[in-house]
Amino acid sequence: MLRVPINTFATKKRPLRYFLKLAYRGTAFHGWQIQPNAISVQELINQKLSLILGHPINIVGAGRTDTGVHAREMYAHFDWDQPIADEGKLLNGLNKMLSPDVVIEAILPVKDDAHARFDATERAYEYHIQRKRSPFSGDLASPIFIPLDFEAMQSAAKRLIFKGDFSSFSKSKTQTKTNICELREAYWEQRGELWIFHVRADRFLRNMVRAIVGSLLEVGKGRMTEAEFVDMIAAKDRRLAGESAPAQGLYLTRVLYPNDIFLNG
Repeated sequence: MLRVPINTFATKKRPLRYFLKLAYRGTAFHGWQIQPNAISVQELINQKLSLILGHPINIVGAGRTDTGVHAREMYAHFDWDQPIADEGKLLNGLNKMLSPDVVIEAILPVKDDAHARFDATERAYEYHIQRKRSPFSGDLASPIFIPLDFEAMQSAAKRLIFKGDFSSFSKSKTQTKTNICELREAYWEQRGELWIFHVRADRFLRNMVRAIVGSLLEVGKGRMTEAEFVDMIAAKDRRLAGESAPAQGLYLTRVLYPNDIFLNG
């Protein structure tokens, strides 16, 4: 079994904290968060990291993605009571033990009070729509082949850029204290037969991006005008928004933190 070198001469202090930077393909997982009778990304990493370090480890993620959702950039933190002398060896050993659908890209020492979820200052997502039938994109994009008005969807997306209450795009009965978010960027991109929705904000609500995309698709289908889209947001009523877009098209693409939480800059 792989054992990671530690500094045995260090004076034992409070646990040291590390960030994992990772990416994963969410198709085979029941989301990020541990849940009964299902395999999650969090549980898989906990198991393998605990095995390597010889001690139970519980990682805390920057957020939680639903079943089938992917992440190009995700962070999680964990505590370990002694310095890791060879972070590269731990990185390589962990990746060898994980599923090919999960890759740890870096192990980063951080301040002992740094938090992967609460210290994040910004997150970004993409939603991918496949506009032409393809045998290669089934679980990596949402296949939608009916006519859509791209310009109408683009114009409506611009109306999302503000700070306010986005309850119309939130799951009900969540434990969130506030539904106020600051959306800083929202636009569509055409990349051949792939349409990509980009959105960036200080925070997101549960199921928010998929609900936004579902509502923008209503605009694209001609079932909702831009004015109705704006009124729907103002109503703060999830029942007025479109259905949530399928999970497989969604990607967490970026999580930002203050530079000063990282010990090595």
